[in-house]
Amino acid sequence: MYKYACLNPIASVGLDGLDKNYVKVDSIDDADFALVRSASMHDMKLPDKLLAVARAGAGVNNIPLEECAKKGIVVFNTPGANANGVKELVLAGMLLAARDIVGGIDWVKTKEGEADVAKLAEKQKKTYAGTEIMGKKLGVIGLGAIGVRVANAALELGMEVYGYDPYLSPNAAWNISRSVKHVTDVNQIYANCDYITIHVPLLDSTKKMINADAIDLMKETTVILNFARDLLVDEEAVVKALADGHLARYVSDFPNPTTVGKEGCIVIPHLGASTEESEDNCAVMAVREIRDYMENGNIKNSVNFPACDMGFCETAGRIVVFHMNVANMITKFTGAFGELGINISELNNKSKGEYAYTMFDVDSPVTDEIVGKLNAIDGVLRVRVVK
Repeated sequence: MYKYACLNPIASVGLDGLDKNYVKVDSIDDADFALVRSASMHDMKLPDKLLAVARAGAGVNNIPLEECAKKGIVVFNTPGANANGVKELVLAGMLLAARDIVGGIDWVKTKEGEADVAKLAEKQKKTYAGTEIMGKKLGVIGLGAIGVRVANAALELGMEVYGYDPYLSPNAAWNISRSVKHVTDVNQIYANCDYITIHVPLLDSTKKMINADAIDLMKETTVILNFARDLLVDEEAVVKALADGHLARYVSDFPNPTTVGKEGCIVIPHLGASTEESEDNCAVMAVREIRDYMENGNIKNSVNFPACDMGFCETAGRIVVFHMNVANMITKFTGAFGELGINISELNNKSKGEYAYTMFDVDSPVTDEIVGKLNAIDGVLRVRVVK
């Protein structure tokens, strides 16, 4: 029996994937795992019994990843589950920037009750005229689940699309259209594209990657779209460039004091993944990941531990070890099993940065004695008996 806590409302279509062996509890203190969307966990005291956290979404800035890693708590996310919802809003963002749709709608609202509103609109509409996106150049920075969808959709709208991603995954390479022009220098996008959209994770290396130097390379008619993370863009530099006439628009899905109400900024209230379909997809994916981990010890889509999978356990026992990624650990583990006469039928070891994860299937039941021996090895963070 596994106990879980929901730190935010989680779509019922996802929770329906938990069977009678899963019981919901009110507090994370009593839970074996937690499901979360946007709730901040940084100030929470993580209980020792907590085994995993599943984020129903892609971003994990609200979760203390390092603390979880040190405790052997696996943090999952759901990359790609909300990709279509974000893609559609990016396309809407381009249209909002190309044509003053919002300004026109707001003007019409001021004419409530006026009988000749249609005639007035014909005179006023030139004020809100814009351009079409067909034939324009779109630069997509980051060709992951969202970036690929944006690139492919923009091609269908008649845009000329350039893609930049030095870490292009094989899966993305298979899914992206061959008509997308691949560039190896992001400066080519800054210098040539009419629209630039960014879809990379927020890391130390990507923080404010679109900065004043990048903006200096752009045309005065360029539109920047940010539906990934606000800190990927130096927004102070963007606001200044807009005021100086060196950029056309900045479209962001992240309201903050820097951009809200500023000239040239179109700020959306973080609606990228706010669709019923996205929330359902994220919940379903999070539950599938967490079930596979709880029941089989398999890890997929973790942000703090490596992917590791040995399928369903068909032997007498399965035990998993979270440990530091240092030399000679496997030798120490196998030695501990050997000392107790426990035969290892299969093992799998994977690492991610300074942390590693090792799975063992054994031919005899897992005992407290082997758990104690493994826990006593220097560098071991956690030992978990799956079966």
